[in-house]
Order: sequence, then structure tokens, then C-alpha cells
Amino acid sequence: MNKLVKGNLVRGLPLKIFVNDHTCVACQKGKQHKASCKTKLVSSISQPLQMLHMDLFGPTYVRSINHKTYCLVVTDNFSRFSWVFFLALKDETSGILKRFIIEIENQLNHNVKVIMCDNGTEFKNWEMNEFCGLKGIKREFSVARTPQQNRVAERKNRTLIEAAITMQQLTSTYYNFGLEAVNTACFVLNRVLVRKPHNKTP
Repeated sequence: MNKLVKGNLVRGLPLKIFVNDHTCVACQKGKQHKASCKTKLVSSISQPLQMLHMDLFGPTYVRSINHKTYCLVVTDNFSRFSWVFFLALKDETSGILKRFIIEIENQLNHNVKVIMCDNGTEFKNWEMNEFCGLKGIKREFSVARTPQQNRVAERKNRTLIEAAITMQQLTSTYYNFGLEAVNTACFVLNRVLVRKPHNKTP
């Protein structure tokens, strides 16, 4: 009402200032926004594999050539290097993660210390509980319906999907090459993006 009066937008509206002396608590609670998760200025991660962010997206609308519909994205917090794995079912996640962690620890001579993921059952099951218990890996789960806490994985998912869609639109390829385009996007981003704290590519 104040804007209408000050801007003289309505004819015949009396020229007076409307002051709201009453604050409706229900209205304030209904309109309030979730507080953003503040980023740390100084990173506590000092070496590769110290923390891995992971998330699973899918099912995709169209199956890939190999009949895969899900994509598991794992991102290293230190270097932001990413790996993608394609799954036909969510149940394959535990087996793929176990093989990946054993292989990458052997290749890089570093141990995975923390896994950050959401509360999905593909990450929170007895098989992963037993494996992480034996390896001494700590798991951190984001709060339900709060993807902002798992922002590294969620941002990487969106970046890969957008890059894959762009490549498909540019080259006019068939939609069943979608996951192959995600794989290509991951390969390119690992060799192009510059990590600010290190001033070099992953």
C-alpha cells in the first residue's frame, strides 16, 4: 500500500502513510528462509582421499547403451577430482564403492578417512557399515531434505548433467548416449578446471 501511495499508482487512493504496528508471527515463520551453510575460509583437508563426497543421481529418462540408469559421482575434497560409475540398479552401489576405495587407496598410497553423503539407503546399509567399520572410515551424513550440506557432490552432479546436455544438443546425438556424455564431461572437467587453493588442475 505504501508503494502504491508513494508512486501515485492508483487514482483516488488517499495520500497517507500506512504503518503496520502488528507483526504476525505465523507470517514471519511462513516466509522465513533456511539459513545458508557457510563455507570455511581455511580448508582442513591437507591430502588426497582425506574426504570423499559422493552422491547418486537417476534414474535417467532414457537407458544408456549398456542399460544403465543411475550414475554414482565421487569427488575428492582436496583436488576436486571426480570419478563416475554407472549402475543399472541402486543395489550395486555398495559393491562398486568397496572395490573403488580399495583400488584407489592402493594406487595413491593414501587412506580414505571420511565419506560425506546423504541419508540414502545405498550409502546407509549393513554392507557399507561393515566395510567402513573394518577400514576405519568415518561417515558423515547430511540432514534429510537439506542438499546444501552435501553441496560439493550436488554441485558436481549439476555441472556434469548440464555439460552432458550441452554436448548432446551441440552434436545432436541420440538421448541414449546421455551417460556416455556425463562420462566425457567428467573426463574433460578433471583436466580443465583449476583448483583455486592449489592453482593447478586436479
